Amino acid sequence: MADIAARVYDHRWKLDPIVRSLIDTDFYKLLMCQSVFRNRPDTRVTFSLINRSSHVPLARLVDEGELREQLDHIRSLSLARGESTWLRGNTFYGKRQMFRADFMEWFEALRLPPYHLERVGDQYELTFEGSWPEVMLWEIPALAVLMELRSRAVLDGMGRFELQVLYARAMTRLWEKVARLRGIDGLRLADFGTRRRHSFLWQDWCVQAMIEGLGEAFIGTSNCLIAMRRDIEAIGTNAHELPMVYAALSQSDAELADAPYRVLADWHEEHEGNLRIILPDTFGSDTFYARAPDWLSGWTGVRIDSGDPAEGAEAAIRWWRERGEDPSEKLVIFSDGLDADVISALHARFAGRVRVSFGWGTLLTNDFRGLVPDDRLAPFSLVCKAVAADGRPTVKLSDNPNKAMGPAEEIARYARVFDLGPQKAAPVFV
Repeated sequence: MADIAARVYDHRWKLDPIVRSLIDTDFYKLLMCQSVFRNRPDTRVTFSLINRSSHVPLARLVDEGELREQLDHIRSLSLARGESTWLRGNTFYGKRQMFRADFMEWFEALRLPPYHLERVGDQYELTFEGSWPEVMLWEIPALAVLMELRSRAVLDGMGRFELQVLYARAMTRLWEKVARLRGIDGLRLADFGTRRRHSFLWQDWCVQAMIEGLGEAFIGTSNCLIAMRRDIEAIGTNAHELPMVYAALSQSDAELADAPYRVLADWHEEHEGNLRIILPDTFGSDTFYARAPDWLSGWTGVRIDSGDPAEGAEAAIRWWRERGEDPSEKLVIFSDGLDADVISALHARFAGRVRVSFGWGTLLTNDFRGLVPDDRLAPFSLVCKAVAADGRPTVKLSDNPNKAMGPAEEIARYARVFDLGPQKAAPVFV
């Protein structure tokens, strides 16, 4: 096991590049990439970094030269032979050869496309533009680089013993959470923390702690590289990116209203079982359920990623009952703003009513709150989203209006098309 404090103190990033591999990414990125490669390979998409925590001045904290060096390093990466063998030959979600030969041949030859970086005040504008299958793979490594460079900037002036104590306190905090969770009967929990992790080494340590501390209750990680190295399950399905881009490509309001279901129809052709998970909140969950075709109610489950998580699960349960489905056979994955107390409360409320699972993110892999002066290591809300497709802006409404994104006039149009009703705003923690 790596001595993280010593590695941070030595601070030789050539030994510890932030992104070590093209599969140091979330599993759902590769699943979505294959779907896009098959269905929309020529779509031109722009991704952009968005710091929703404007009080964190990234451009003052992170040196531009070092940021460019890390991004250029990512562009030099290609799929290693062992990584390709793992993707081609491993069993994912009970399915062998999850990734098709044509996709793997393309992926093995891939180098990520250029980026555009510019400092604007105290923030960076970082954008990626190109064919959708290529640029979408920038999202996770770009976030990982910015998050870890910010961590390094805060830690840079600390001494060896100060760092040892800092990590000892963070390890103790995590282990106390693990000790609390291990008493929950029937718990199913995965690591979803790649995109806002403190560092790669810290995420890997957290995963090892979960393996030992939770045993069979820990079902895997979203991070493909860690899943391969630790011989655990790679976990993930799909994300808001797919309906956002499909919607942006719509030529009429009628096509726009149908976009979330066209995405899932394409997904339905490729996947079955636990990969058939609905993410209903991109343009508002209430309308999604009300207009959903009957075949979707037969899918395995839903992922709750915005709004009040308990209300979201109750809405899914009502929908299944209305469509003649047995909710107790359905899977609900909670993945928004989780920590041990929230996980415990949600499990107590819904266990037995549905099959409950948790994707634990930021407060698993980046909970350094209160451990340094001025709370300078506290997690913050940084995203990298598809903002345009074939020249048209993308929109996300969400079940929390504070997570909405897109031009104001397009948000208003989408709200009309998707019959968005009153929403309850909640603070955006991550």
